[in-house]
Amino acid sequence: MTVTDGYFTWHNDQWRTYYRIVGTPSAKVPLVLLHGGPGSTHTYFEVLDGLAVRLDRQLIMYDQLGCGRSTIPTDPAVYRAETWVEELQALRRHLKLEQIHLLGQSWGGMLAIIYLCDYAPSGVQSVILSSTLSSARLWAQEQHRLLQYLPLTAQEALKQAEVTGNYSGSAYQAADALFMQYYCRDRAVTNAEPLQREVRMGTESYVAAWGPNELVPQGTLKDYEYTDKLQQVKVPALITSGTDDLCTPLVAKTMYDHLPNARWELFAGAKHMAFAEQTTQYADLLDTWLAERQ
Repeated sequence: MTVTDGYFTWHNDQWRTYYRIVGTPSAKVPLVLLHGGPGSTHTYFEVLDGLAVRLDRQLIMYDQLGCGRSTIPTDPAVYRAETWVEELQALRRHLKLEQIHLLGQSWGGMLAIIYLCDYAPSGVQSVILSSTLSSARLWAQEQHRLLQYLPLTAQEALKQAEVTGNYSGSAYQAADALFMQYYCRDRAVTNAEPLQREVRMGTESYVAAWGPNELVPQGTLKDYEYTDKLQQVKVPALITSGTDDLCTPLVAKTMYDHLPNARWELFAGAKHMAFAEQTTQYADLLDTWLAERQ
């Protein structure tokens, strides 16, 4: 398997972004992957590396501004959707990606939706929206509903932190970790090597753009409301989510109902990272989806 990587500079050469390309050029349209967070790094996508050979198609992933090997600005004001769209545009220019398929997971799916709705980019053949959302308001509502399935002590710790604004206590930290174990990632299941690797997570970018946790969107993305704009997405859209996901079936179905050309695949028993929990099944789905669309 051929892997090449490098950096490109953008925003008047002020920032540098790390990218990684798996596979060699072919007649197949490359798949660009947008990681979550903000600040989660590209690394977890490496569980899909084998698809590049299987599909004879390049996979292109990168660390978004604010995490991993890319520049990590100290000014929280830069962590806005517009900045990350500019970065995606710069990536396409640097790598001369005239035609792409786009996969966005969690926040990466939000970025893909913003890009498609507000910028009307050319050359996007399809979009894969993996465990993502079209409404910050609905997301927060559903996270608070999921909260009721945690032990009472954890529920109270999370609610108390939200009321007081104090997210530093040990009881809160333990409760938030448990919430994420329930619905985001069970490390006993998602134990592939790329997910065990230590990376520089973008805590600053996450807090600035989203907030202290999944339940409380209060950063620059707090007003992210794109459900009614989804009708503007004319390219084929594949929605993927898990039954035990932060992206609840209601969140996923809301996107499905508003996208004009969509398919929705629900992974039984999967949490927020179906591609890492059920990699074989997820890869089979991508294989079929992309093969039908060049």
